[in-house]
Amino acid sequence: MSTKTPVRWLSPAEERAWRAFLRIMVAVRAGTARDLADLGLSWADYEVLSTLSERPDHTSTLGRQADKMGWSRSRLSRHATRMQARGLLRRAPDPTDGRGCLLVLTAQGLRALEDAAPTHVESVRHHLLDRLTPADLAALERIARRLEQPPGQE
Repeated sequence: MSTKTPVRWLSPAEERAWRAFLRIMVAVRAGTARDLADLGLSWADYEVLSTLSERPDHTSTLGRQADKMGWSRSRLSRHATRMQARGLLRRAPDPTDGRGCLLVLTAQGLRALEDAAPTHVESVRHHLLDRLTPADLAALERIARRLEQPPGQE
C-alpha cells in the first residue's frame, strides 16, 4: 500500500489568484493572437519568427526552439512545415546532430515579422501594458523572475 501525501487544497484566496492568472493568460493571448491573425500570422508564427530574428544568422535548432515555446519537437516540426510552405522559414541540416534540423528565417519571414512588429507591440500595450501601473509592471516582472526559478530556490 502506498502512502500518498495529503492534497493541499487551494484556499479561497489561492483559488481566486489562480483563476485570475488563467483569465489574464487567456485574455492577453487571445487578444494579441486576434490582432496578429489580421496580418496573416498566428501567435506561434510570430514567436518563431521573432525568436529566429534574435539568433545569430537567424538560425536555431528545432529542439532549442521547441524548448523555448514549451512545445514538443514533433508539434513544432509540423508547424515549421506549414511556415516553410508559406516561405517564412526554411530547414537546413544540423551539422551537430544528424537527426536534427535547423530552422532558418527567410527574407520573406523577416519582412513578415518587420511588418507585424508594430501591430504586435501596440497589441501588447492595448491588451496588457497600458492597463497596468508602473507598480503593477514591477510586480509582474518580480513574479515572473520568481516563477523562472526551480521550485524551492525562490
